[in-house]
Amino acid sequence: MEIIRGLHNLSKQKQGCVATIGNFDGVHSGHQYILSQLSKKARADQRPSIVITFELQPQEFFVPQRSPARLTRFRDKAEVIADCGIDKLLVIHFNESFSRLRAEDFIQQILVDKLAVSYLQVGDDFQFGKDRGGSFATLLESGKEFGFAVENTPTFAIDNERVSSTRIRQALEAGDMELTRQLLKRPYWMSGHVQHGAKRGRTIGFPTANVPLHRETPAVSGVFAVRLWGKDLGICFNTIDADVKETNDARRRGNSGREGVEGIANIGYRPTVDGQKGLLEVHLFDFKGDLYGKLVHVDFLHKIRDEMKFASFEILKEQILKDVVEAKAYFSK
Repeated sequence: MEIIRGLHNLSKQKQGCVATIGNFDGVHSGHQYILSQLSKKARADQRPSIVITFELQPQEFFVPQRSPARLTRFRDKAEVIADCGIDKLLVIHFNESFSRLRAEDFIQQILVDKLAVSYLQVGDDFQFGKDRGGSFATLLESGKEFGFAVENTPTFAIDNERVSSTRIRQALEAGDMELTRQLLKRPYWMSGHVQHGAKRGRTIGFPTANVPLHRETPAVSGVFAVRLWGKDLGICFNTIDADVKETNDARRRGNSGREGVEGIANIGYRPTVDGQKGLLEVHLFDFKGDLYGKLVHVDFLHKIRDEMKFASFEILKEQILKDVVEAKAYFSK
């Protein structure tokens, strides 16, 4: 999948394209269905498929103090979008200048002049342009004028309830990792490069791989049974379900055929040591090797407890021993 960062890097799509627009935070099962259908439409029409998304997300730009925690970093989002068979990801920089772009100019300058869109799929509640002046109805009328088709995205439900990023955040907050997995069609995971830390964990017998979060507020916190994987390690990648995955099988299979290394992880601010920045710390049960600088992915499979502040490292060690027992009991099942 080609990633196009910014409209200034977008060349005119002379052959046209089929496209969709959205934040796609989490790239959940509903998103995956939409993207896989868009990919099939593109192949049938013999045109490239393009996903249009934004950085910052509009809500993060307009009301950053009320913006919900992101489910996925951009890199993770792009990875799952690619696995849905999408050809190109256009990332529009949402800034002051773009926020003033009128709906009719967005249609003319981007959808028509740059992308030559032949087919566009968006939600029927989609609003865009300065002061949210554009709507689904606006796109329908413009489609008639410029010759592109517009369809609304179907509602995707599990257990008779709509799948949404908000519902996933609620499941994560409740520690319901099984529901989260159903909604995502994969375990909830984060990725990042392992960095050197204070190495306090090894002083109490629990060395950790430290992954900085690079986000103000993580969507999940606490202690979890986890599985770590990554192509740099020769450990196979988890992936989205086969019914929506069209490409990249070989790339994501890895080299060894292993399904990851089991362990426990704490994600949060480490109150026992008065931590100031969010950090993901992973202790692996059965792995020998150098992870520093490696890109790793961590699946959150089972929540053990909330993050806690302990009076001493000795008490912390006792609790971690209990956490390891619970995690291993989970994996033994």
